[in-house]
Amino acid sequence: MDFRDLKTPTGLQVLNDYLADKSYIEGYVPSQADVAAFEAVSSPPPANLYHTLHWYNHIKSYEKEKASLPGMKKALGKYGPANVEDITGSGATDSKDDDDIDLFRSDEEEESEKAKRLREECLAQYESKKAKKPALVAKSSILLDVKPWDDETDMAKWEEYVRSIQADGLVWGSSKLVPVEYRIKKLQIQCVVEDDKFGTDMLEEQITAFEDYVQSMDVAAFNKI
Repeated sequence: MDFRDLKTPTGLQVLNDYLADKSYIEGYVPSQADVAAFEAVSSPPPANLYHTLHWYNHIKSYEKEKASLPGMKKALGKYGPANVEDITGSGATDSKDDDDIDLFRSDEEEESEKAKRLREECLAQYESKKAKKPALVAKSSILLDVKPWDDETDMAKWEEYVRSIQADGLVWGSSKLVPVEYRIKKLQIQCVVEDDKFGTDMLEEQITAFEDYVQSMDVAAFNKI
């Protein structure tokens, strides 16, 4: 199944399954393939489609530079699981018994076998290079605004709760209290996340779980590293 209508739940589920073991639509870096799929998604995917939501937020950060991303944008139907080329199966000839030798085999058949061997050698070289290629670790620097319910909230204690959230791929940075209105102050705190391991949706879910202290959490700044 290729990507058809990414505005429907079925289409988004296909995309989510496709991205379960991939960071991008094609290759190892953002490309025009990602731009084509991103533009076909009408709005941020629901939180239960974690892989698609993570990919959507990541590609959205390239909004101002999407025209400079590598590759050539194709029709949406040209992407998806059905378009992953099965190199090992292409050009295969019917198997024959060892005793069934055709002494009058044409030059075209001979050429076909040579092409098949060449494809198999190219595939083996590609898989070898792919296995040696180091994984790209994409990181983002995020500035969060966390607002309390009122001015009676112990903000020092509240910051301890926020920093108590620990996960692989999450590192907390500096913080400060910023006046909002009256005597209320919000906590502004920096963090760095590995995109493949931790995202803004997971941050919001865990921070807002302290519902007795937090009124809201907003992303004040989001930058790729």
